[in-house]
Amino acid sequence: MKRLLLILFLMVSEVSAQNQAAVFTAAWWNVENLFDLRDDPKTNDDEFTPTGDRHWTRRRLNDKVNGIYKTLLMMDLPDVVGLGEVENAYVLRELCQGTPLAQIPYRYVHYDSPDRRGIDVALIYRTDRFTVTHSRSISVSDSAEGYFTRDILLVEGVTAEGDSVCLLVNHWPSKRGGEEADAQRLRIADTLRTQMVELHAKHPTAAIIAMGDMNSSVEEAAIAQGMGFGSDTLSSDGIRLLTQRLPRDMGSHKYQGQWRYIDHMFFLADDLWQVKKLKLLRFDHLLTDDGNRPGQRPKRTYQGPRYEGGLSDHLPLLLKLSRTN
Repeated sequence: MKRLLLILFLMVSEVSAQNQAAVFTAAWWNVENLFDLRDDPKTNDDEFTPTGDRHWTRRRLNDKVNGIYKTLLMMDLPDVVGLGEVENAYVLRELCQGTPLAQIPYRYVHYDSPDRRGIDVALIYRTDRFTVTHSRSISVSDSAEGYFTRDILLVEGVTAEGDSVCLLVNHWPSKRGGEEADAQRLRIADTLRTQMVELHAKHPTAAIIAMGDMNSSVEEAAIAQGMGFGSDTLSSDGIRLLTQRLPRDMGSHKYQGQWRYIDHMFFLADDLWQVKKLKLLRFDHLLTDDGNRPGQRPKRTYQGPRYEGGLSDHLPLLLKLSRTN
């Protein structure tokens, strides 16, 4: 514990030095099934309870929350972190206030969405680096068709240096829905694109950052058509597809032995904002051998029904921005 606290002190000192250069850091991570222990009768979360099929216990929850905290520490404690697949405010309090993150301190923004399993997106942020001025959820469910999914989370705020930042946190429908899910992702992409353009018109000097698990590769319709990129990395609206900066032989998610980028970051801002770096984080503890397939894969909390003790089937992304005056 003393060693962790020493590392924490050194990280905070390093981040403070970075802050003098007006660097803003934003991370995204789908943390895969971060559930509490209680059975919510309104959602399909029964398996993630102590008596459910996954035998989800207090110890396993604590191990996962502490593993996420240690990973954020290794990221140098980003100013803001978008999270996917969190069940509710309880697990966010466990992360932000039940771990040494409380010493930073981190707080969270979260709204319940109509997802059938009860999983949502959220944003945690450092109160010493970012002040939230406005937040709301943007519904992207199709109630007419009885299609319910995660809302987009919009958070507007100001950095410690007084610069405006708007964040849009996403988790689009999975591929399990087939053609219907494909159509829904395309529709949600169009909504996100419109929101980014409208925010830029309203806040012309702000950095507009959209992040999330889009469940779509760059060549698929939701990204290529819905976000307006085609084969380019810059849309006609001026939105940049930052994921294209990442190594093409890697990915944020691995399926049947193939790495793919289905987690993305999009960026829209004036020329005074500069993208310093976007990194895919491949820390050793986030990976494990991929069985009979070559290489490694993300170390999941559960691999099928078996408890594996990892943190997620996705790897995190970390964005660093700077603004010149």
